[in-house]
Amino acid sequence: MLARIFCLVDATDDLSLLPALADAGIDGFQVRAKSATTRSLMACVAAALDTGAMVVVNDRLDVALAAGAHGVHLGASDLPVAAARRIAPELVIGATCRDLPSLRQARVDGASYAGFGPLFETTSKPGLPAPLGLSALSACVGVLPLIGIGGVSAATAPGVLAAGAHGVAVIGSIWRQPDPVRAAKELVNAVA
Repeated sequence: MLARIFCLVDATDDLSLLPALADAGIDGFQVRAKSATTRSLMACVAAALDTGAMVVVNDRLDVALAAGAHGVHLGASDLPVAAARRIAPELVIGATCRDLPSLRQARVDGASYAGFGPLFETTSKPGLPAPLGLSALSACVGVLPLIGIGGVSAATAPGVLAAGAHGVAVIGSIWRQPDPVRAAKELVNAVA
């Protein structure tokens, strides 16, 4: 079952907090460690898997398979979704999408879900296009389950779900807060 709340995790985050985040109700971790070594990435995936939550690895199908993760999330410059589906027919495969044509193609290629965004202003990832907003998300509902990402917080997450998303993915609304576990609880309560 696809997680409703993904917390993106980097190898530089405090991995000792992952069990408490899962206990707070975070049911998915998306490991996105662009600058980590493969061994460090594997350790991060292992820590996330130990929580019992769903774990998806960004960009690296090889690491997802080797670590026993539940899935992989692929962006436009990563391994094509169709190739990943041929290699790993059993994995959950996410695709980054920003419009209806890319969603339709991702479905044809075998994606299980789409990360849709950025929905709002965010500083978590440089080089993103302008925020798409909730109306763009609403216009794309029904092709694949959508995980709204980009500037999502406890305040905006209910609107993301009301617009038709299956769930949300967050970084700053947990990791950039003084108390990440409390912030996770607030997010979980906001989408309950």
